[in-house]
Amino acid sequence: MPAYQRLSGLDASFLYLETPSQPLHVCSILELDTSTVPGGYTFDQLRDELAVRIRAMPEFREKLMDSPFNLDHPVWVQDKDFDVDRHLHRIGLPAPGGRIELSEICGHIASLNLDRSRPLWEMWVIEGIAGTDAHDGGRIAVMTKVHHAAVDGVTGANLMSQLCSTEPDAPPPDPVEGAVGDANQVEMAARGLVKFASRPLHLATKVIPGTVTTVVDTVRRAIGGVAMASPFTAPQTAFNASVTGHRNIAYAQLDLDDIKTVKNYFGVKVNDVVMALVSGVLRQFLLDRGELPEHSLVAMVPVSVHETSDRPGRNKVSGMFSSLETQIADPAERIKAIAEASSLAKEHSSGIAATLLQDWSQFAAPAVFGVAMRLYARTNLTEARPIHNLVVSNVPGPQVPLYFLGSEVKAMYPLGPIFHGSGLNITVMSLNGKLDVGLISCPELLPDLWDMADDFAVGMEELLKAAR
Repeated sequence: MPAYQRLSGLDASFLYLETPSQPLHVCSILELDTSTVPGGYTFDQLRDELAVRIRAMPEFREKLMDSPFNLDHPVWVQDKDFDVDRHLHRIGLPAPGGRIELSEICGHIASLNLDRSRPLWEMWVIEGIAGTDAHDGGRIAVMTKVHHAAVDGVTGANLMSQLCSTEPDAPPPDPVEGAVGDANQVEMAARGLVKFASRPLHLATKVIPGTVTTVVDTVRRAIGGVAMASPFTAPQTAFNASVTGHRNIAYAQLDLDDIKTVKNYFGVKVNDVVMALVSGVLRQFLLDRGELPEHSLVAMVPVSVHETSDRPGRNKVSGMFSSLETQIADPAERIKAIAEASSLAKEHSSGIAATLLQDWSQFAAPAVFGVAMRLYARTNLTEARPIHNLVVSNVPGPQVPLYFLGSEVKAMYPLGPIFHGSGLNITVMSLNGKLDVGLISCPELLPDLWDMADDFAVGMEELLKAAR
């Protein structure tokens, strides 16, 4: 068994880019019905069930280790003093316990950086939802936080699946010893020096040739008019500015059958309908404020490369820039244009080496990441030249009832990070016949985030009307 596991450059980049105003963890809010818990809900029982399952989840028992002499990225080591009580918290929701109170508490939790001296996750059990008593079969919410250095969309979903089951009384998985142990700082630094010394050769023989090929192909596609949207071409909006350390959250839930109705009518993909929903919501939101740009908004869409990448690391993701066609008023014409733009973006993205982002991130030192982000945040580049307008992510989930430690999952709202210059993240998850939409921003940029969330129901009706 190896003594430790070194972070990939892409994993570590989320550590290097993190600041007090830019925490880089991913969250989710689970709404749970405790009436299904065998024997009834108590917090102590939930804690005990969580502790049992974490014995089968070694990633939740690993923490970071680094050394001033380490020239490579930090490593994961086993936390020999792991205590679930340091990660599991319990709070009560103020009356009346509605969505506003829940989102305010979750926004505050999302704004707090994780403690890097411990495994990089937290779980908050929130009782008093809608004034119900969880011990009497009422509802609770659970907010999870995991650092992006430890998970991407796929690995995060895999971890959550180990905490959920298709039956409320499913037996826990067998304990797993873990893939890492302790680390010797001298050995870690020595191995880091070897890897650091080998970087120039890898850069010259692998990364640069692959990058040149990608650039040539992108230029060719741009000339032919078949390239995806380009970075730094997005118009400026209210949420394209430097963010503060505060976070606000809103969410919505739609019927997946409605999404499929629109998909089948227009002959597009589910993701095209999701993008059309986001486009319609943003268009109306900006129109109401008198701030709709003349040119289309541009979304950055994460793309999993787990199936095509042979590189180590927990983040195996690339990305594509997709036009949201917000300049088109007619919803039918807009969804057709979005589907065409998405098709071009996917074709262009598939022509880029799956490992290119992972390979380049191996060479960026912590100081480079930090200085670049501080300069970008402190200049007016975040407003004058946003890289993209927002992040839009679509996470497919199981279409069966799920139970989280015995409680039935009624909703699971995913929440990704936001960045300087891109202060809005909209992530959706399909789960058991529903589409759960999570929105996260910065209240200084978008104080009226619930208005945007409520527009998703209106946007769905607009698309359904266009499909009749």
